[in-house]
Amino acid sequence: MKVFVTQLIPEAGLEILRRAYPDFLINAEERVLTRHELLEKVGSAEALLALLTDKIDMEVLDAAGPQLKIVANMAVGFDNIDVKAATARGIMVTNTPGVLTDATAEHAWALLFAIARRVPESERYLRAGKFKSWGPLLFLGSDVSGRTLGIVGAGRIGSAMAMKSRGFNMRVLYAGHSPKPALESEIGARKVGLQELLRESDFVSLHVPLRPDTFHIINTDALRSMKRTAYLINTGRGPLVDEAALADALTNGVIAGAALDVFENEPAVHPALMKLENAVLTPHTASATITSRSKMAMMAAENLIAGLAGRKPQNLVNMEVWK
Repeated sequence: MKVFVTQLIPEAGLEILRRAYPDFLINAEERVLTRHELLEKVGSAEALLALLTDKIDMEVLDAAGPQLKIVANMAVGFDNIDVKAATARGIMVTNTPGVLTDATAEHAWALLFAIARRVPESERYLRAGKFKSWGPLLFLGSDVSGRTLGIVGAGRIGSAMAMKSRGFNMRVLYAGHSPKPALESEIGARKVGLQELLRESDFVSLHVPLRPDTFHIINTDALRSMKRTAYLINTGRGPLVDEAALADALTNGVIAGAALDVFENEPAVHPALMKLENAVLTPHTASATITSRSKMAMMAAENLIAGLAGRKPQNLVNMEVWK
C-alpha cells in the first residue's frame, strides 16, 4: 500500500507508521509542498497523512486516484479538506481532537498576558538598549485579575481556557450554540449572545471552528462593539478575523490590542499588523509542545492505520462513509 505523509511529523507518529507500513513515503523536508509537488506525490496513494497547511480538495483527490481510502489530518480542524468531496468518493477523513486542548488554551493565556502586560514590546525596548532606569510610567499595561473574559466558542479548547481563569477571579462570559453546565457551575460562567459578549468583555478569545457563518466573525462592526480598552486573542482560525479591519481598529484606538497565533492568509500576515506595537503575533504555535505534537502525530498515524485495516478510525469526521 502506498502511504504518503506530506511533511515531517514528530518521530512518535513516524515510528507507529513505520511498524505498520515500513515503506511509507514522506516529504522529508520541513516545508509545505508546492501545489505541483503535492499533486504529483499523492498519485496512487491509498492513504494520506496531511497537515492543515495542505489543501486537500477535489483536484488533489482526483490526482490521488480512486484507490484513496483515507485522509488522516494532523489537526483538530479540517477546513483544509473538502470533506464533502471526500465523502462523495467514500474516502474517510479523520482529525486529532483532544490531545492539544491544554497546550492551545495555555498559549491563548500566554498571548493574553503578553498583550495585556506589553511583554514583547517591553522586551524589544530593553534589547534595543533603551532601558536606562525604572520609571513609574514605563510600559503601563492592563490588569487581568478581576476582569471579564469572553470566550467565543466554548468547545474543548474554549472551555479549557475559561476554566484556567479561576486563579484570576475573572467574570466569564461565553457565546456558543449549546449551554455548558460545567462552566456555569464551576466558575459561574454565563452564556450570552455574541454582541453582549463583545460589549462586556475586557478580553475576547476566539475558539470557534472556521465555517461560512464564522468567517470574519470579527469584522469592523464587531470591533466597534468592543470596549476601547479591550483585547482580542485568536488561537482558532485566521479567517475568523478580518485582518484589514483589525489593523485599522488597532491603529485608530478602537480596541487596545490584539494577540494572534493564526492568520487570514497564512503564512502571510497583513502588513499593517506587522508594524503595530499593540499587536502580538506568533507563527501558529499554540499546540507546539513536545507532548501535544507527539500525541497529534500518533493519533493521526493510528487513525490512518485503522482505516486502511478496515477498522473504524477513532476520530472519523465523515461518519457517512462508514458502512
